[in-house]
Amino acid sequence: MKEASEHQLSQAELLELQRWNTPSVYNGWEQITKSDAGKDGFNLEECRDFMPEMGPMVGYAVTVVVEPSNPEHRKQNPKAWSEYRRYVASLSGPKIAVVQDLNKPETIGSFWGEVNSSIHRALGCVGTITDGAIRDLDEMRTVGYKAIARRLCVGHAYSHPVRWNCPVEVFGRSVEPGELIHADKHGFLVVPQEDRRRLLDATRFMDSNECRTMISAARQSCGVPLEQLLARIDDACDEFSKRARTKFMQKQE
Repeated sequence: MKEASEHQLSQAELLELQRWNTPSVYNGWEQITKSDAGKDGFNLEECRDFMPEMGPMVGYAVTVVVEPSNPEHRKQNPKAWSEYRRYVASLSGPKIAVVQDLNKPETIGSFWGEVNSSIHRALGCVGTITDGAIRDLDEMRTVGYKAIARRLCVGHAYSHPVRWNCPVEVFGRSVEPGELIHADKHGFLVVPQEDRRRLLDATRFMDSNECRTMISAARQSCGVPLEQLLARIDDACDEFSKRARTKFMQKQE
């Protein structure tokens, strides 16, 4: 596992990041990353936010793998739940529990319900991303535990931690323990440690850049002749690109 404290953001920075939706944070992140921004970072498969009214969530990944169809895991390690909970509790928050379900694409049972959500909330988790199922939806909302998942499910089957504090893959995206995640109804973004320090500043800038150029030009269109409007938007797009190049010139150095 990577050192979780490296490039740790302050509570104030995390709160401010939570004010933007995930696409806005992505707009900032793609300006500072050296990755292929068209492919890397976010979920590649469709996922569903079951609590969109709760808005975005931001936190550091705690990871676990489950296999609800297999009763043998309980026999192999009857203390797994206790050991897993101590792992979750040992890390600083806010945390997002990222769960890889080995039964995917089948749905055999849910790792999440009212009890498990309440326990994870008490241990500093703000929500989960799971490519499996959730249940007790209303109760999870009451707990204040956000869930991005594949579907709903009635039963829990043999839900049991198989392994944890390990790399997982959910919705086509690999996640390492301790990685910063921003997630909402659009999906989720996994931010590499080396990009954390500049993420908030880049997000602020790109949001402001859009508002001051292209968005304002497009919305001030009442009564403007068409050719003048198109010219104004062209100029605004050029200004947007110029501002971004100037701000993030060091990315190309």
